Amino acid sequence: MDGPIVVGTDGSVTARRAVAASIELAVRFGQPLHVVYGYPVDPAREPGMRPEWRVPSTAPSWACAVLAEAESRASEAGARVTTHGRFGRGSDAIIDVADAVGAALIVVGDRGLRSKARFVLGNVPNAVVHLAPCSVHLVRTS
Repeated sequence: MDGPIVVGTDGSVTARRAVAASIELAVRFGQPLHVVYGYPVDPAREPGMRPEWRVPSTAPSWACAVLAEAESRASEAGARVTTHGRFGRGSDAIIDVADAVGAALIVVGDRGLRSKARFVLGNVPNAVVHLAPCSVHLVRTS
């Protein structure tokens, strides 16, 4: 494999497994790793949204902590890592970063692929698999 690896995270246990797999691949193949956090909602842009209504996982401080933890894990393992925090759906953020860096591979966890909600709401792994500009490695996280 020759080219950057992109992985998305939201700080969940299953996302941490996908990040671990991407770190292993980045180190093994000597490729740069890009870790992406997509903010589900930009509270500053939502009409009527008050700061105290924010869900912790959408708070910039939460995203910064999640990205810093992933960056630390990757650096300790010997990977060259860059983090990206973006407002928007997780799948859109992952695809945007993959396009921008010319990714060779996107790593995503399988969480949500078997849920009934995926038919109505969609989910990150499904969207990434269908829209990716490169190969996708689906990590079994359950």
